[in-house]
Amino acid sequence: MTQINKGGKAQRSTAGLNLAGAVDLEGLKHKVTAPAGQEGGAPAAGGYVVDVDTAGFDSMVRTSATYPILLLMWQEDDNRYFDLARKLADMVTEMKGQMQLARMDIASNPQVVQALQMQGAPALYAFIGGRPMPIVQGMPTDEELRQIKEQILPQLVAAAQQSGITGTAPYMGNESDQANREGQGQDGSSGNDRGPSHPQIPAGHEEAYQLAQEGKYHQAAAAYHKIMESDPHDVLAAREHAKAALLDRNGESDVRAVRKAAGDAPDDLQAQLDVADIDMIGGHLEDACNRLLDFLTTHRESKDLIRQRLLEYFAIPEASDERVRQARARLATLMY
Repeated sequence: MTQINKGGKAQRSTAGLNLAGAVDLEGLKHKVTAPAGQEGGAPAAGGYVVDVDTAGFDSMVRTSATYPILLLMWQEDDNRYFDLARKLADMVTEMKGQMQLARMDIASNPQVVQALQMQGAPALYAFIGGRPMPIVQGMPTDEELRQIKEQILPQLVAAAQQSGITGTAPYMGNESDQANREGQGQDGSSGNDRGPSHPQIPAGHEEAYQLAQEGKYHQAAAAYHKIMESDPHDVLAAREHAKAALLDRNGESDVRAVRKAAGDAPDDLQAQLDVADIDMIGGHLEDACNRLLDFLTTHRESKDLIRQRLLEYFAIPEASDERVRQARARLATLMY
């Protein structure tokens, strides 16, 4: 039985389902051979929908620190999943880049299936700041899909924004888009606007944006730093620089090891900076700031480095964020 729990997550009991190696005779009736995007085949990727595999999974997780990602675990050659894939694509398309839909084939990626501890198929997860959040396992009902569209997805976007994750997913063209563009003018315009709006990347940000999309956070941080040098008032560059630098420092760190090191060495500045980064990556801005501010109260000699790190943190959320206002006020008190 499927239900939406108090946290807004849809769950389905799938007792006895074996995803790894079970011979699914029923599935043979629904297996298709047509390529994706062609008649009888799966809906093609494109727009705000991408296909990922095990090799690209880590990059996808890191990208969720830029914008939220909805991950659909499905079977790309089973027509029972096609309608769900289309409906989810429509939901994400309506959000115009606030979220990206990633699709992963279960049969081809058993390691990810195991890592996510899947209990049913299809399965839907959200990733924000690298953290997976299960939404539904098993085929959702129409009512569950309505709740996902009207409640869960907006809540996910709001949670991401509160954590300073405010990037826009790129709009990826596909063959259908290319065909639709035939006959358009040189500026790509046509008599009507049939597609979703593309993310607007400010002039001069293109290289830095692309590096961040590719998970090259060290290079992205350097590129955004150059933009900040030429325009110190570029708020977007400051935000993206802070995020790229954060992920470059500790985006792939062992969370347990970092937390243990901080607990074992409460007077070690680097250990506290690292664990504060982990808090930030996890979306816990207040915890990260308070950790460093508490450290500063008894380690005044570290005030310059702590101030520098906190200013980077402050650049990630909106300036009006109450948590930033409170942390700024406390920092000002401790600095002077």
